[in-house]
Amino acid sequence: MGKKDIMQVMEKLNITPQSTELYQLALTHSSYAHEHGLGNHAHNERLEFLGDAVLELAVSEELYLRFPDLPEGKLTRFRAGLVCEDSLFNLAIQLDLGAYLRLGKGEAASGGRKRPSLLADAFEALLGAVYLDLGFETVKRVTNKLFAYMLSDIANGCLRHDYKTLMQEYTQAKLSTTPEYQIVSELGPDHSKEFVSQFILNGEVLGQGKGRSKKEAEQEAARVAYERLIKNK
Repeated sequence: MGKKDIMQVMEKLNITPQSTELYQLALTHSSYAHEHGLGNHAHNERLEFLGDAVLELAVSEELYLRFPDLPEGKLTRFRAGLVCEDSLFNLAIQLDLGAYLRLGKGEAASGGRKRPSLLADAFEALLGAVYLDLGFETVKRVTNKLFAYMLSDIANGCLRHDYKTLMQEYTQAKLSTTPEYQIVSELGPDHSKEFVSQFILNGEVLGQGKGRSKKEAEQEAARVAYERLIKNK
């Protein structure tokens, strides 16, 4: 992974780094460091430690300022949903961080580039690098953009993962195609319908979901496909 790769990641974050060394460290797994004899701390675990704290503060501040009427308990619950492993893994997938990670051969062969915990850790390490390189205000700008749709969900009274967007971006980036959604049934009276949608990729049904609206059913179908194609692969 060279400077060109680092700059591709930076472009996705819409930032200009002062130095690329921290970001290379953020994307270096301990297996790579040990395999190449780089030293005890020549990997991203310390940056992950820092990034975890920086992320929690950035999200806490945004929730506090954006939702002045929410009590502490709800703020805590929403923050937990935003910074949980699944959320960070989803964001790492959107940024395609797995393609840029420096992994040991064994870790790479065992599917490390798609492992949720590894990608979530790399995302936190990346934020730690942004903080050290460009400061907390830049971290806030980056996180506010990346978490925008989830913050919007909170404003609308819910917090969910946007699996349709995730799968759209993943299939475009990795498979050069996009999924289709097909409503295969509508059950119940007009005031209480249940829709069933299928997630179809290259003619193959990879997920099916139910919901009280077509959009909700499509999200559930995308979630099932996500579990099958990405998370549990």
